[in-house]
Amino acid sequence: MPRCSEPFPHLSCPTDRRRLLWEAALYTKERPMTALIHNITFDCADPYGMAGFWGPVTGYQEDPQNPNEPDDPEAYLASPDGHHGLLFIAVPESKAVKNRVHLDLMPTDRSRDEELDRLLGLGASLVADHRRPDGTGWAVLTDPEGNEFCVERSAAERAQESVTTG
Repeated sequence: MPRCSEPFPHLSCPTDRRRLLWEAALYTKERPMTALIHNITFDCADPYGMAGFWGPVTGYQEDPQNPNEPDDPEAYLASPDGHHGLLFIAVPESKAVKNRVHLDLMPTDRSRDEELDRLLGLGASLVADHRRPDGTGWAVLTDPEGNEFCVERSAAERAQESVTTG
């Protein structure tokens, strides 16, 4: 099938139009109507600093056509596939209570413990260590502004456990 556009589809292209119509049919006929997550938004004191922390954590990157600037009231990082992002918005009030929603991170190219060391080196703080002697468990950290997130075992570590227990 010929390609008209990558990574963004265009309705003027017959191939893109067919693909978009097919995808829309899948969502409306086989699934209830849903909403997609476009951004995860963080209220914060320093959007530029938060983008500087979360970019290396996730591999998300700023838009080269609209780079984040230190004095901007917001900063944005796009996911590698460009379908969603992390948005950091300056607010006057500070974080006062525990997050009601948090991110669970799973390392892609290293172990949980190696990722934990890397994140601590980037400026995260360890809040609670739920790692167990058998290698299972997770760690709770906070970013530089106190937002909690967890680091779980990598897929390779999970697969290794299923081989040894299975």
